[in-house]
Amino acid sequence: MKVTLEGAWALSPSVALRPEPFGALAYHFGNRRLTFLKTPELVRVVRGLAGEPDVRTTLADAGVPEAEYAAYLAALEGLAETDTIVERVA
Repeated sequence: MKVTLEGAWALSPSVALRPEPFGALAYHFGNRRLTFLKTPELVRVVRGLAGEPDVRTTLADAGVPEAEYAAYLAALEGLAETDTIVERVA
């Protein structure tokens, strides 16, 4: 699934995050998949998705430099492919 800056996403209700020194472990209770969120900044972005109108606002509020948006979009797409994050419908 394509994640865009204009899209609205959220952590799946089937996923629990466990904080770790490197970032967090995300466990999906439905598909039993374990995913590593490798930086605290990515964890902050994933946690912030539900409270913002779109990904662009989430990234800006998390302090992500615009030059890094493409890398974060790629990471979020990977999380969307594993159903760690889900698209919110308006």
